[in-house]
Amino acid sequence: MRHSPKPVRARPRPVLRVAFVLAERFTLSAFAGFVDVLRLAADEGDRSRPIQCSWVVLGIPGQPIASSCGLQVLAQRSFESPESYDYVVVVGGLLHGGQRLVRGAAGFLQQVAQAGVPLVGVCTGSFLLARAGLLDGYLASVSWFHREEFAAAFPGLAMAADRQYVIDRNRITCAGGTSVVHLAAELVERHCGRAAASKSLRILIQNPQAPARALQPEPVLDRAAQDHRVQQAMLQIEDSLNRPLAIDQIAAGLGMSTRQLERRFKADIGLSPAGFRLRLRLARASWLLQTTDLSVTEVALECGCSDASHLSRLLVAHTGHRPRALRQGAPKSHERARH
Repeated sequence: MRHSPKPVRARPRPVLRVAFVLAERFTLSAFAGFVDVLRLAADEGDRSRPIQCSWVVLGIPGQPIASSCGLQVLAQRSFESPESYDYVVVVGGLLHGGQRLVRGAAGFLQQVAQAGVPLVGVCTGSFLLARAGLLDGYLASVSWFHREEFAAAFPGLAMAADRQYVIDRNRITCAGGTSVVHLAAELVERHCGRAAASKSLRILIQNPQAPARALQPEPVLDRAAQDHRVQQAMLQIEDSLNRPLAIDQIAAGLGMSTRQLERRFKADIGLSPAGFRLRLRLARASWLLQTTDLSVTEVALECGCSDASHLSRLLVAHTGHRPRALRQGAPKSHERARH
């Protein structure tokens, strides 16, 4: 006696469907962080099946899109049917030399807006949305590192350079970095529940969701650097803050003497390289003390101090506040370092 095969159950439609539009030379970490939150929330354990959440890269199917680090991602689906998604996420990338979208992307984003589907700009994706006229009348979150560039390019738009991300009706913008992970977790929580969002963050070894009002690290300069060599040196100082490079080593790498570099710093931003490093160290320490549960010793090491006592002496000398006072909510932003 033959038995008829059991009917195959159709997999239920994911409750959170996200499409990605990647700029040429997009920021890989922003894209990967967002996708990983969805991936981990979508299935049991770490099995990565797109059950609760789905994600897809739009573009010309099979055509690679290069990230800023050179790695490439293949587009999976064409630019069509915006109503098929709950969110369309635009991942920006390097600003220098302009940002470009692949053919068909700009028109698709207009269709997304007309369909009322929320548009999300992460990292410098806010620049792409603004350039397309899709942030008119909305508040945008922009990294403090790019706030002057955004203000110069879009003087009529409202901008928040102190918040990790902003949800303003059907426009969502995010400064970048690890704030992308927390934004993705908030969207997962909205659609799939808190347990799914918390699971993603735990596996990614992230603290619980930062609310949209969570602050970015405070900018440390009153005016942006214009000198290209100074900008390069500043990035090296910031990247090596927890393992400080000697200033003469940075100068040599840029093909100049320490004195030449110091003169250029003073002329451009009014600080010496050492003064900039101190101000950056104080800003990062204050932010970590106010927004994380790292111990004072861990904060000290993260900021390039030898121990908690060293950090405490610096904070007292230059801000008037001890680490414990900052952690307990004494002023939300540190006073500027004295030079």
